[in-house]
Amino acid sequence: MKENMIDIYIMDEHHRVPDSLTILQALEYAGYQLIRGVGCRGGFCGACATVYRVAGDYHLKFALACQTKVEPDMQLAMIPFFPAHLPRYRLSELKGTAKEVLELYPEMLTCYGCNTCTKSCPQEIDVLGYVSAIVRGDIPAVADISFDCIMCGLCVSRCPAELVKHHAALLSRRICGKFLAPRSDHLQRRIQEIKEGKFTGKLAELKNMPLEDLKKVYANRDIEPGE
Repeated sequence: MKENMIDIYIMDEHHRVPDSLTILQALEYAGYQLIRGVGCRGGFCGACATVYRVAGDYHLKFALACQTKVEPDMQLAMIPFFPAHLPRYRLSELKGTAKEVLELYPEMLTCYGCNTCTKSCPQEIDVLGYVSAIVRGDIPAVADISFDCIMCGLCVSRCPAELVKHHAALLSRRICGKFLAPRSDHLQRRIQEIKEGKFTGKLAELKNMPLEDLKKVYANRDIEPGE
């Protein structure tokens, strides 16, 4: 089947690419060797954030390049790293309180409530919902709502207040995991077994196994139920 070729502009340079490609595939089709700005290729890692415009629409659009198909006369550029305010902290030195999140990210209190962050999220996360939870001090709710965040930064790119909400959510998940979530006895036992060397021999065997055999072992593995 003959490919339908379209014109796109990558950082203002003209290219003709098949219209069936994603932005990420089109970049590689055009000859770009992606060292940064590419990761899982499945919409999970958040590495391929992209800004673009389409013909007849003056609005800037933001998306993940691996999820978004090219359009005729699209003008695009990669933003593999989105600069954002990132305060330094040591989790071990925190007390695990909601107040600490706002002390490190006081700008969360200036949220306009416009909801453009939620509309921009490729994971369809209720971003405004977890920002509201941060403001009211409900850390478990923040951790739950933001659980699928892939840290792409697109919510920040659309925020008129320029709030780094994804970093504040990450801190909340860390606090929840360390201080608030119930301890897992099953996990602690497994850590102790690893320290005692229970799996050292098996790991060495797997590391030296041919790839095809390793795939079969993985496909046929037993998945232990949680406790």
